[in-house]
Amino acid sequence: MDPINNLVDVLKKFPGLGLKSARRIAFFLLKKTPKELNDIAQAFISLKENLYTCSICGNITDKDPCHICSDTLRDKKTICVVESIESLSAFEKAGIYKGVYHVLGERISPFQNEDLSTECKKFLISHVKKAKPDEIIIATNPVMEGDLTCYAVIEALKNANVKLKKITRLSQGLSIGSSIEFSDVVTLHTSLETRTDIDLK
Repeated sequence: MDPINNLVDVLKKFPGLGLKSARRIAFFLLKKTPKELNDIAQAFISLKENLYTCSICGNITDKDPCHICSDTLRDKKTICVVESIESLSAFEKAGIYKGVYHVLGERISPFQNEDLSTECKKFLISHVKKAKPDEIIIATNPVMEGDLTCYAVIEALKNANVKLKKITRLSQGLSIGSSIEFSDVVTLHTSLETRTDIDLK
């Protein structure tokens, strides 16, 4: 396979990139100097070499613990449980939440044969037990997979006999079938401010 088609095939694996977009990027890169291409390559390589998973919350970080967990001004008694780094980034970009997070990094999806692993549940339980939060906010996406993931999180905490003072979930504002990472600031703010209590009985 020639280098251009090989690059196009690699680029097509990126989310949201089709054949036309991949070819456009490939020919864009062809115009770059060797140094510019090397800088681009090094930026990709550094994602693995210089980034780590926060040992407290699961966030991606260049230091451990991450800047959010180590920030003394954050409300450590409120933990927002999100499915992914993308969801965490959406909240941080919106600037509407001042607590800390827990990134599951997984979700339940029967159609894709995905479930929460034992390691995922243990990591969550360990975080909650150590933090002893006043509130846990479950911020999973308003789709079937998000609902199932929410219930699995609650069940895991209950089975581990974790003492919870309050557990809530994002409420109205997020439309059914939408994703947190693609929601605007107003929508996220509304869903966070109108979050509903979850009955743990």
